[in-house]
Amino acid sequence: MFTECSVNKIINSKTIHMKTIIKNYLVPIMFAVMIAFTAQGQSKLKEGNHPTTYKSVKIDNLDIFYREAGDKNKPTLLLLHGYPTSSHMFRNLMNDLSSEYHLIAPDYPGFGRSSQPAMSDFDYTFENMSIVVEKLLKQLNINTYSIYLMDYGAPIGFRIAAKHPKRVEALIIQNGNAYDEGLRDFWMPIKKYWNDYTPENGKPLEGFHAPDGLKWQYTHGVQDVTKISPDNWTIDLQHLTREENNEIQLAMFYDYRTNVPLYPEWQQYFREHQPPTLIVWGKNDHIFPAEGAHPYKRDLKNIEFHLLDTGHFALEEMGSEIANYMSKFLKKNNIK
Repeated sequence: MFTECSVNKIINSKTIHMKTIIKNYLVPIMFAVMIAFTAQGQSKLKEGNHPTTYKSVKIDNLDIFYREAGDKNKPTLLLLHGYPTSSHMFRNLMNDLSSEYHLIAPDYPGFGRSSQPAMSDFDYTFENMSIVVEKLLKQLNINTYSIYLMDYGAPIGFRIAAKHPKRVEALIIQNGNAYDEGLRDFWMPIKKYWNDYTPENGKPLEGFHAPDGLKWQYTHGVQDVTKISPDNWTIDLQHLTREENNEIQLAMFYDYRTNVPLYPEWQQYFREHQPPTLIVWGKNDHIFPAEGAHPYKRDLKNIEFHLLDTGHFALEEMGSEIANYMSKFLKKNNIK
C-alpha cells in the first residue's frame, strides 16, 4: 500500500519530470507550431486580399469569359493562353502574383468558357482573336500592360503589341514563336495541311486534341509526370468536345499559316521598340523547341533568358519559378 507521503513524492517527482519534458520538448514544438500557423495565416491573408474573380463581358454579341485578380491600380499583366487550353492554365500564376499586379486572363471564342459562335457566323482566325482581346482591353479601360505570350497567345499578343507598341510595358515569352527556327518536326503535318487543305490532311491533326494527345502535350518533357494534374486535359475536353469544336481547332491550325509571314514585322517591332523581355521557356517542348527561343536574343537588347527543364506547359511543373522570375524582372524594369 502507498502511504500519503509516498504518493506525494511520486506526484512531485512526476510533476518535476513533466516540467522537464514540457521545457525541453513540448515548448519548442508548440513554438514551432505557432510559427507555422502564423505563417499559414499570413499566406492566406495575402492571397485573400486579391482573390481571383470570374467574369464575362459582351463583345460583338459574344460572351467573353475572363479571370481577374489583383489591385486594378497596379500594373496589368495580360495573360494569353495557348492551344488547346484556356485561362485555366494561369490559375496558379494569378494566385502567385495577385498581391503585386493586376492580372487579366481571357478565354478566346471557342475556348474555355467563352462563347463558341458557329463557324458560319465567326471566322476563327488569329487576327479575329487578337481583335476580341483588344476590344476586351478597351472595354475594361486597360491602356498599358505587360503581355504573357504562350503558344497561340504569341501570335495573338504580337499582333496587339506591333499595333500598339506604346501600350506594352514588357513581354514575358513562354514557348511562343516569332522565328522560323522554331517550326521544326512537330509542324511537318501541319505544314502539309497548309499546303494542301483537305479533310485527309486534317484528320491526323485531330489526334492533338483527343484525350491521349492532350495528355501528351501536358506530360511530354516534364521531370515528374506525377506533378501534372489530369484535371488539365479533363477541363480542356469540356470545350474541345462541344459540337463543331473539332472543326474550329482545325480552322485554327490552318490559319496558323498566316502568322509566319508576320514574323519579320514582329521582329522589326522588337528592334525598333525594344520592349523589356523575359524568356521562360520549357526547353524539352517538342511543339515549340528551344531553337525558337534563342533567336529573340538577336533583336532584343533588354532580355533575360531562362531555359527551364520542363515541357510545353511549363507553368504546370515550374510555375513558382516562373512567377519568381517574373516578379524580379518586372521590378528590375520599374514595372511595379
